[in-house]
Amino acid sequence: MRDTVRGRLYLGAARAFCALLVLALLLAGACLPKPPAAARKGGERAITLYAFSVMKEVMDKSVLPGFAAKWKQEHGEEVKFTASYAGSETITNQIMQGVGADVGIFSIERDVERLAQKGFVTSNWKGTPFGGVVNKTPFVILVRKGNPKGIRDFADLARPGVRLIHPDPDGSGGAQWSILAIYGSELKRAEAESGGADQVRALGLLKGVWRNVFSTPESARAARTQFETGYGDALITYELEGLMMKAAGAPFEIIVPRSTILSEHPAVVIDRNVTSEERPLLDAFMQYLWSDEAQRAFVKHHFRSVTHDEFNQANPDFARIELPFTVGDLFGGWQRAHPEIIEGVWRKQVKQK
Repeated sequence: MRDTVRGRLYLGAARAFCALLVLALLLAGACLPKPPAAARKGGERAITLYAFSVMKEVMDKSVLPGFAAKWKQEHGEEVKFTASYAGSETITNQIMQGVGADVGIFSIERDVERLAQKGFVTSNWKGTPFGGVVNKTPFVILVRKGNPKGIRDFADLARPGVRLIHPDPDGSGGAQWSILAIYGSELKRAEAESGGADQVRALGLLKGVWRNVFSTPESARAARTQFETGYGDALITYELEGLMMKAAGAPFEIIVPRSTILSEHPAVVIDRNVTSEERPLLDAFMQYLWSDEAQRAFVKHHFRSVTHDEFNQANPDFARIELPFTVGDLFGGWQRAHPEIIEGVWRKQVKQK
């Protein structure tokens, strides 16, 4: 009887010892350093990109595969991109709602500032090359083939009977650039003719043009799609959209206003979503955006380079603008342009009338 009891005691002790040994091994394993993400995924890395709508072609066809090939050659790792494209304000709202974007490319600087105010962008993004701007493009007018309405400038869009498609400024950065293009063009014209900017005259033009807006799609790309399907007499949009349609043989014409704005597009890392392990890859991708290879790709897809003007000479389709301007030199930057023009002029004096 005693031996039986003793055997049971020994057996219980052995089981307890084995359990403790397994637990110790598990704890020891938990304390071991983990291999880097690339090694755990068999040499594959991942980047999630959110960008405003008209960036889709150049990123998907040239910039993303170009960087992936460069990284593979230099580091022996595959880089897989997940990309999402929509209006600039829309992707900004999505990021603030929690989507896992690693990098964002925006139509307007104000969207980056919104992210910075909420703690999603914490680095000195304006300390990157060219103040964070990766490319630029002027705003132009698209009309039907033969220009049946005789549109030659922004002022002609205010004439009775013109049906204008204009993306929604509440969701589209391109729409806000368009408002600044219309309003600013009249300031520049007045300045050239009389030596001084005329805000009353600029407001009158913006009101006249906006009266003829009959459709406000969610993004610049959605507005282009609607125009391509036959709606409207005219569309204000990025030059690159017009050049892409021209290359596809679409039945329309590009009208270059005498004075128009050059939109500038910033790119940033979404710091809140990025670990220290991921940072070197993302920093390398950001630097790649200003490389000669990427800048030439932008030009090939009808954006204008910010690093070398001679790259832009390679695209003979780029328009010559008599009185170009930027948001910085005419409006004092987006810090003033948004509250004073988008909110103070368009939203309060034009939209609500």
